[in-house]
Amino acid sequence: MIRTFRFTALLSVLAVSLVHAQTKPPAYTPAEQAVVDQLKTLRSVPDSQRGQKTTDLALQIRSLPSTPNKLRLAVGLTHLSTEGDFGRQTLQSVADTLASTLTANPLPPAKNGGPASPYLDLAKLVRYEHVTTSLNDPQYAQAMTQLTAEETEIEKADFTLNDLNGKPWTLSSLRGKVVLVNFWATWCPPCRKEMPDLDALAHKFKSKGLVILSISDEDAPKVSSYISAHNIRYPILLDPGRKVTESFHVDGIPKSFVFNREGKLVAQSIDMRTRGQFLQMLAAADLK
Repeated sequence: MIRTFRFTALLSVLAVSLVHAQTKPPAYTPAEQAVVDQLKTLRSVPDSQRGQKTTDLALQIRSLPSTPNKLRLAVGLTHLSTEGDFGRQTLQSVADTLASTLTANPLPPAKNGGPASPYLDLAKLVRYEHVTTSLNDPQYAQAMTQLTAEETEIEKADFTLNDLNGKPWTLSSLRGKVVLVNFWATWCPPCRKEMPDLDALAHKFKSKGLVILSISDEDAPKVSSYISAHNIRYPILLDPGRKVTESFHVDGIPKSFVFNREGKLVAQSIDMRTRGQFLQMLAAADLK
């Protein structure tokens, strides 16, 4: 199932026990609750102020005593920190907080033997948001290896899906084009926020060979109603069985992948992107 943290109620995720936890998480202390309250309203902070607010929250979490709740809060902030472009310094502060919290509160591996999800969160920040970390932990190293393996699988993935008009689109048939594959849903606020920028870019670079394919696993009537109401012009594909979503290892949306004209995966995001950030991704495919 797609992780719903980035676009549904914050507390529903913060209430989930950490890996292998067998007891109900402890109640938040007043200081922890103060952070929870700020996380709940972080999306309402204007983008021009959100970077500084996120940095302040990272420092607040870092100053808390080492408890399981501290790690839950650090992970929660990590997921919210990538919903746009709030500056590398902000993301570095978030990564430092998550790394220091994992150092003080190391987790056992996941039940499948893979790294616990917070190590993957940190690895994604480093790999896709270009921050750094000094964390020296086997699970972090395993997480980085896992991301590399997933990228290899994604680059080899192919699909044929129908758009809202019933037209089939096959990824491999688009060689010679720059292709941006985007995963989204109508109920996802960050997804909705980035769609006007995607639409503008699709129009701007159409003559240069850009194709944007947005994929949803929702019912066609719901998707069609939203697209019509918001005048989105690029192709919207339906993935009712979620096979393509799973083949791209999508565990949170929105998420985007850029393939160059030779079909090589050259860039990907882990969350919502601004127009400027999308332009940086497209530049990796020599589209400017």
